[in-house]
Amino acid sequence: MTTVIQALHIPSWEERTAPKAHVVYRIEIQASVRSWQMWRRYSEFADLHVELSKSTGAPPPAPLPPKNALALFRSSTSPALLEERRAALETYLRAILASKDERWRESFAFRDFLGVPVGKLAAQDIGGPAHFTSTSWLDEHQDLQARVRDVRADINRRDALGDSGDVSSSHQANVQAKKKLAGVLTRVGVLEDGLKTLALAGLSEGELQRRTDMVARLRDDCEKLAKIVTVSRMTTRGIGSAAERNPASATDRDALMGSSSGMPGGFNRPVARVFGQAAQPRETEETRPLDDHGLLQLQQTRVEQQDVQLAQLTTILQRQKQLGLAIHQEVSEQIEDLDHLSSEVDRVGGKLTGAKRQLNRLGG
Repeated sequence: MTTVIQALHIPSWEERTAPKAHVVYRIEIQASVRSWQMWRRYSEFADLHVELSKSTGAPPPAPLPPKNALALFRSSTSPALLEERRAALETYLRAILASKDERWRESFAFRDFLGVPVGKLAAQDIGGPAHFTSTSWLDEHQDLQARVRDVRADINRRDALGDSGDVSSSHQANVQAKKKLAGVLTRVGVLEDGLKTLALAGLSEGELQRRTDMVARLRDDCEKLAKIVTVSRMTTRGIGSAAERNPASATDRDALMGSSSGMPGGFNRPVARVFGQAAQPRETEETRPLDDHGLLQLQQTRVEQQDVQLAQLTTILQRQKQLGLAIHQEVSEQIEDLDHLSSEVDRVGGKLTGAKRQLNRLGG
């Protein structure tokens, strides 16, 4: 953990009114490759202290500041008291981080308190499997959405530099976007695997499906960005292969792709009966700057997108099938109940008829 978290600060505190008046402390964590912040109440520090003491069998190396120190002389929410508590809480966390004994900082409670065990650090910097809680999974998803926005910003910067003629900087921005996107894709896979653990931990079926859709949308965004980054559209800006910078002329394209009247060289397309009219291959703004390799990559991307959509459709159809089977079972049970009720009615009717005959004989 010491090689992961490089610095930890509690620079400030903040008073909040919802759901009721309370104070939260802003914790800034600096790691080797990124930084983030967490907001924690004093009661959460107290819960952490109790959990660390129980799980490790010993209290942390620094004492937790008391809840209402000097309460007889000052208000518990006075700025001076809150500032003292902020400094004491910072000392408390730094003592755990700097201790030679790793049992406190390596505990799950401490890592979850700082937001570490998500794929943020545990999966990338340590290399081990990521362990998610329901809340940390959502935090990781939110962080990945921010990373996707960073990739989009790099692509926009690449386009702006290309327009200004700075080819070298534009290429560097494109490479940086590729690296960031590769890291996002790795973490998306970890996030997707984390759903299996949450499902085993008792996550509801509806919430599991909602989060599965969230991962699918995130992966779809990554695939779209991968297409933009890999298949560069800036052919007129000096970026790309020789075939991309010098696309074939319209005549050469027609000679290769053919036209509606026939192929050059006297070869005509055979006329055949088909279901609907066959569409002729046409160039688009997306395919015009691409060479054979780029077209193949674009086709593979489209196929993968269709596979994802097909998988989502399959999931929906399976759910519909299960719902239909459940309805069928319910209807069958209702029919059985109605048949049983009809038999009971017939039986009671027979008894009433027999009783009526006996009454008639007695009356006669």
